[in-house]
Amino acid sequence: MRRAIVLAQQASKADEVPIGAVLVRDNQLIAEGYNQSIALQDASAHAEINCIRQAGLKEKNYRLPETTLYATLEPCSMCAGALIHARIKRLVFAAYDEKAGAVCSVHQLLHSNPRQHRVDWRGGLFEMECAQLLSQFFKEKRAKR
Repeated sequence: MRRAIVLAQQASKADEVPIGAVLVRDNQLIAEGYNQSIALQDASAHAEINCIRQAGLKEKNYRLPETTLYATLEPCSMCAGALIHARIKRLVFAAYDEKAGAVCSVHQLLHSNPRQHRVDWRGGLFEMECAQLLSQFFKEKRAKR
């Protein structure tokens, strides 16, 4: 999770929403990503999606079994769907997203369909640190208006 936080800080420095993600298997880093929607002019360029894309290319497979994704914010519905389709085994996220979280806060997509792959999850790891990073980012954005 610490690497994901560093990536979130990197996103913030690039004036992107500060969210980072890393994917590991057997305690080995496979891929990492951070939000780049503005830089890439791509609404789907969320940290988790960028990380999953990088991992798929590296592994030469769109399926990523036996992996754990660490993210600094609870994934949205798009990212939660990508976790399911990639067959990621486990998700660990920091801050809960009360506005758009699709794991437990607004929607429960990881366990909503019993016929789909189920992703185990845990939320709240480094929650305060990551929530504060997001709050500070948006506070500074509002101050610039």
